[in-house]
Amino acid sequence: MKKILKRAASRKPAAEPAASGCAELANTPEQDPAALTPGACQECAELGEDTWSHLRICLSCGHVGCCDSSPHQHATNHFQETGHPVMRSHEPGESWRWCYVHNLMD
Repeated sequence: MKKILKRAASRKPAAEPAASGCAELANTPEQDPAALTPGACQECAELGEDTWSHLRICLSCGHVGCCDSSPHQHATNHFQETGHPVMRSHEPGESWRWCYVHNLMD
């Protein structure tokens, strides 16, 4: 019995869903990963382009991609290729997050 109680006490509680009920948003790390290409869309930079509407950072790996208002939509392409579900605005003064799985913002 003591072993069972000990194991139960050592288990981590499941993460609570965000207010929206989205587990992906609730399970993002408290600290954002370092941006792989701070201030620039990674793929646009590789193409030699420097015009995009807004930047988004992947909260799984730090990839920086341009938003859906930009011609190439690299942030969404990154989600489709990797399955990384949550990104944050990478614009000064903005901190909202977006879950691609549930199309939810918080």
